[in-house]
Amino acid sequence: MLTTHPFDDDHLHEECGIFGVSGAESASALVALGLHALQHRGQEAAGVTSFDGAQFHTHRAMGHVAGNFDRDEVIRALPGGVACGHVRYSTTGETALRNVQPLYADLASGGFAIAHNGNISNAMRIRRELVRRGSIFQSTSDTETIIHLVATSSYRSLLDRFIDALKQVEGAYSLIVMTPEGMIACRDPLGIRPLVMGKLGDAIIFASETVALDVVGAEFVREVDPGELVIVQGADMRSIRPFAPLAARPCIFEWVYFSRPDSIVGDHSVYSVRKGIGAQLAIELPVEADLVIPVPDSGVPAAIGYAQQSGIPFELGIIRSHYVGRTFIQPGDKVRHLGVKLKHNANRALIAGKRVVLIDDSIVRGTTSVKIVQMMREAGAAEVHMRIASPPTKHSCFYGVDTPERAKLLAAKHDLAAMTQYIGADSLDFVSIDGLYKALGEEGRARRGPQYCDACFTGDYPTTLTDHDELAEVDQFALLEERVA
Repeated sequence: MLTTHPFDDDHLHEECGIFGVSGAESASALVALGLHALQHRGQEAAGVTSFDGAQFHTHRAMGHVAGNFDRDEVIRALPGGVACGHVRYSTTGETALRNVQPLYADLASGGFAIAHNGNISNAMRIRRELVRRGSIFQSTSDTETIIHLVATSSYRSLLDRFIDALKQVEGAYSLIVMTPEGMIACRDPLGIRPLVMGKLGDAIIFASETVALDVVGAEFVREVDPGELVIVQGADMRSIRPFAPLAARPCIFEWVYFSRPDSIVGDHSVYSVRKGIGAQLAIELPVEADLVIPVPDSGVPAAIGYAQQSGIPFELGIIRSHYVGRTFIQPGDKVRHLGVKLKHNANRALIAGKRVVLIDDSIVRGTTSVKIVQMMREAGAAEVHMRIASPPTKHSCFYGVDTPERAKLLAAKHDLAAMTQYIGADSLDFVSIDGLYKALGEEGRARRGPQYCDACFTGDYPTTLTDHDELAEVDQFALLEERVA
């Protein structure tokens, strides 16, 4: 099979999106609709679990929400007024049905379903200890460690056992948990991954993004605070904060790429922030050109901002077809390039003889940028300049984002001149980290320090990375042994 998403495969990918409903008729139908709105956060698999007051019901499947949850018989098989769902893009664990969430287990206290956005950075160490003590894992997902920690906790109440489990994990998590007692939604103490709360009539809704609330017609109430647990039991709702307060460090890439442009994240319009980043690019990194062209679709808001700030006309120089599936049968290597053009094609009549500024949200491996620049050259562009609406991605993410190992990140192994030569552009530049902060209304990182998780740009990780550090020690030991031998 040949991918027809050449401009998507070289971006960072969010691990997942979560959506939960408590207190609505046919809650699972609302969850399926909400997951449609969150499909961009995970496209490998989807799942929904419901509770009808007596039993839990689950349907999980590989692929998109559409086709798996748009059939009446599927929704009818998920009865009840409480339900949660998950769309997945794997970072931890293999791509297999056993890892599709929500994960479910029968505990001593009853059923326990969990949907997780993020990554537990000490899951390997916890898993080893749990297996040593007799736990039997059914998946390779880091999320399952939370279930086993709850099951083996010595505390009496389920809520206390859940809090005990959370106090043992490191990393990033937004969680929706269902038990016979009700629903719990929570974020890690740093608020790295997003989670919002809304209302639809008497129903309480939780979602990764506000756009999912919009789609189901719910009213946005507020964000779930970092370190907060919101407990919904029937008509009653309460909030507890069992962790010591920390300065929040939400993932800055939510505004750069992950969230839909029509979402509000941390009181900021994602669309407005992306336009602001484009304007910062034009201020910091001007270039003489005839056209500003976005790399579809994620580069569009930043390109509009760049064009408005610079006065250079904005044009759609790359046309995307929305009627091509994700893959098609590849009849031979000779048609590989044609397969790419099924999805995106240069607007040759517009580009020929012009100096163009291409705006994209990020560069990861650089393979996409090579294709884009080549496409512009073949369409007759006189000059091709690339401007990137984020700083260079130099470090891997360990908080729920699918990032290549650091050796495969273009900016980790090349300086700006070498990157420019690699992608074949006349010039290449990235917005500064302070410029990115300014687009979010902050004074700048240099002045106030980190207010976001920006580790993929700076290497400043806000938590310990137990599993990564242990693997690094093993790798260093193996390297030493090899040198001695």
